[in-house]
Amino acid sequence: MAGQSVPGGLRFAVLGPVRAWHDGRELDLGTPLQRSILGMLLLREGHAVTPNEMIDAVWGEDAPPRALGALRTYVSRLRTVLEPDRPARSRPELLTSIGRGYALRLPGDALDLTRFERGIREAESARKAGKLSEAARALRAALSLFEGEPLAGAVGPYAEHQRDRLIERRISVVEILMDVDLELGNHAKVVSELIALTADHPLRERLRAQLMLAYYRCGRQGDALNVFTETREALVDELGIEPGPELSALHQRILAADPTLAAAPVPDDEASAGEPQEEEEPQALDLPRPAQLPAAVSDFTGRKEIAVRLRTMVSAGSPAQSSPEGVPVVAISGIGGVGKTALAVHVAHQVDEVFPDGQLYADLRGYSGEATAPESALGAFLRALGIPPDVIPEGLAERSALYRSILAERRILVLLDNARDAEQVSPLLPGSAGCAAIVTSRGKLADLPSARLVDLDVMEPDEALSLFAAVAGAERVSAERGAAMDVVAACGFLPLAVRIVAARLAARPSWTVASLVPRLADEQRRLDELRVGNLAVEATFALGYGQLDTPQARAFRLLAVPNGPDISSGAAAAVLSMSAFEAEEVLESLVDASLLEAPAPGRYRFHDLLKLFARRELEKTERPQARTMALRRLLGFYLASAQSAHRLAYEGSMISANLLVVGSGRSFTSVDEAVAWLIAEGDSLFAAINQAAASARAAEHLLPAADLLVAMEPLLESGTHTREFDQSTRAVLAAALAMGDTAGELRARYVLGRVLFAGNRLRDAEEHFRRVDELSRERGEKIVTGEVLNALAVVVGRQRRHTEALALFDSAMRFYRENGVPAGEALVLSYSARDHLGLGRPDDAIAAAEKGLAIFTEIGSGAGTARARYHLGIVLSRVGRLTEAVHHHAECLAFFRASRQRVWEQRVCSRLAETFIAAERYPEAVRHAEQALVVSREIGHPYGEALSLTVLGKALRGLDHGPGSARRSLDCLRQAFEIFSRLGAPEAGDLKVLLDGIPTGEPVAGTDGESVVES
Repeated sequence: MAGQSVPGGLRFAVLGPVRAWHDGRELDLGTPLQRSILGMLLLREGHAVTPNEMIDAVWGEDAPPRALGALRTYVSRLRTVLEPDRPARSRPELLTSIGRGYALRLPGDALDLTRFERGIREAESARKAGKLSEAARALRAALSLFEGEPLAGAVGPYAEHQRDRLIERRISVVEILMDVDLELGNHAKVVSELIALTADHPLRERLRAQLMLAYYRCGRQGDALNVFTETREALVDELGIEPGPELSALHQRILAADPTLAAAPVPDDEASAGEPQEEEEPQALDLPRPAQLPAAVSDFTGRKEIAVRLRTMVSAGSPAQSSPEGVPVVAISGIGGVGKTALAVHVAHQVDEVFPDGQLYADLRGYSGEATAPESALGAFLRALGIPPDVIPEGLAERSALYRSILAERRILVLLDNARDAEQVSPLLPGSAGCAAIVTSRGKLADLPSARLVDLDVMEPDEALSLFAAVAGAERVSAERGAAMDVVAACGFLPLAVRIVAARLAARPSWTVASLVPRLADEQRRLDELRVGNLAVEATFALGYGQLDTPQARAFRLLAVPNGPDISSGAAAAVLSMSAFEAEEVLESLVDASLLEAPAPGRYRFHDLLKLFARRELEKTERPQARTMALRRLLGFYLASAQSAHRLAYEGSMISANLLVVGSGRSFTSVDEAVAWLIAEGDSLFAAINQAAASARAAEHLLPAADLLVAMEPLLESGTHTREFDQSTRAVLAAALAMGDTAGELRARYVLGRVLFAGNRLRDAEEHFRRVDELSRERGEKIVTGEVLNALAVVVGRQRRHTEALALFDSAMRFYRENGVPAGEALVLSYSARDHLGLGRPDDAIAAAEKGLAIFTEIGSGAGTARARYHLGIVLSRVGRLTEAVHHHAECLAFFRASRQRVWEQRVCSRLAETFIAAERYPEAVRHAEQALVVSREIGHPYGEALSLTVLGKALRGLDHGPGSARRSLDCLRQAFEIFSRLGAPEAGDLKVLLDGIPTGEPVAGTDGESVVES
């Protein structure tokens, strides 16, 4: 008996009836319920079982009302049966209580199931070590522990579930034993055993496969094939399914007399004694070596780095690699015409020696009207591998299985070109290490298991130029290198486009390279120029476009409406009139199809030529109104987002409340985040504004575009897009004047005045601000009334017309008070302080600056508080309260740096340098002046550069570190003078007096008691 096989102590059995023995004597375990409880405790392997778990396991849903009491009674009886003469406290309990539950603590080999699993592990170890006979003995010994149906006599849901598990475990081990016997060459011996097993388990395909293999190795091929037929009939009748891939593959291999099915030689000491090997081994087939690769491109150019990467990936499974893992599969994706096939074929030829058994190639035509069916490609592969056509099976699964069987133990490279999707590719991939596959597709094939994904981009400029020269002629291109670079740039560095243009040039000796430039410059005609013979960029793009569903195709077209270099997912959602989630799904699907690029998370763009193609399709398909509405939605999104940014950057300002916003946009939690968004979106924002101004229906878009310019004011102070502001504002102003749109004119002039003021073009700025003031009064429109009065006062004050400036500040103050805008009042007070200083009224200046700061602090405006501290710091520095001035400037500098307002950062650094000069702390003055100079040059701010050079020159002269320091000081002051003079700034006169006085040894200071820095 299993329980008695190990003498002494307690022994238990569950691989048959639930039983127990003590010193060889079987114990009476009582009722079926009591045996069920013991069985559960045994199978939990010493882990605690709660009473509720036991009740559910034994009774299930039919538990009686007093099941808990009954359970405790059964446990108590089991304790008595298992240890009837246990002295109290003499040793640990076998059946112990843990909390409210119970656990059965057993010695390591007391349970037959434990010994069974240990035997299986020993067999696995022996098999791995090549000791097959030892493994077979261990498996048979383990299986002998079964004495009928497991857990016989136990009842309840838990016992039923565990009984099924143990039965399945036993038959799976029997299957392992059959495999080992077949490996030992005992196929004749196991045939009868397998016949009995398949009769008991007619639907177990693994046993059927083992019987087929045993028959085949005994030379009984007909019996082996009959087993497959019977199995198929049984599966169809009982389950309505076909045989699985493993059984089907074996069937095909038997049909093909696959030589790898023969039994492997077994060492004499491993072969079964007395087992004659009467059958003859099947003869190996002499299979041909396929060489189906297309010819390599003779003028293949560039792609050196990626070609090396691909060779390494494809060769990863070669014997030369230290640890090959599976089948290397490389999936190359990219836009149509980017050169995927040329690269794949080039690499495949380079690794020819790594795959001595040949190469297979199939054009899967995934983007044509009739894609190649996988079973058709497999049929061609099998014929190329020497399989007679009448032996090739019909079904996809059978063909794929036979194909992989033939590739096993061979080293073949498979190139699958122009794949549609992973479903088309998967059946064509080899299944054995040693082979490899290269797949090309416009789609990303991210769902292709284990594939290494390579996204092929357009060529680098030099690579594209080399390709152009290789096709058109090196001497011809070398003579016009500049024009040639313009040509390949117009082609978007897309290899197909470059090749087409070069081929056209090569066929026309009278053309020059320069003659191509104007042909390609016209975006309306560019795609028409990119065709030669049967090659055409537009036709290539059309293949991918034709695979899109209706929502994808509409999105592809409408996304070509914006002129921006790229688009965010939020802006795209507005263009497409979709939710953010819907838009992201369709955008990502276009990226997967290589019809869009994703240069950064949440941002998308077209290749230049694809955008032209999309616009052509847009004009063919969409009505003009659809294009107009798409641009309007885009402007609405940008305006709503910029309004949120403006509201944060200028808390309390009337501007953001008076913008004509339609639709929703981004929201922000801080000035830093808002300005960062404006900077990131800057190019797209200006592109949309310019597009609106130039639109044939500009009247519908002009006011949103002008409002957007006003809302982007925080971006102007970042200093990053000054030139774009100038150009776009002038474009909007010109359109407004042409249409007589005074609302657009008012807004454009206000922003243009701000741009001119930033460049110290004070008279031009004043002219525009005065016109804005007039328009505001004429229209009764208050959107920028207070701001323009304040700006006009600052411009006038900068020209040292201080009395006039204070009068304008008074007008601005009245406006803000009448309209209840405390932030505006604070702004006026802060800016007017410097004009009080200019009139020699320091007490009034301090009072105004401090009151402005107090108001901004009270209303909680971070940006306003920073600006107020800036002005208060100036006043305090001028009156000699230097420590306080440094404190306020240091505070506002931290804010401006965090919020990326670099114009302000430059100003504050200059002010700090001035204060440190006054305190004769020259090293610190030099440091801040140099920081100011770096910032002003980075943002292209000439007036700020001149200011920075001025204070740097003063600080260096104060250092008095010898002739070198003095020379650098003089150079800085002269450079500043030249810039101020060029800008027509009044500071030029101050510096002239300063420079004239330097040789006399006079201190470096302004001539009128004011600082030269007047920003």
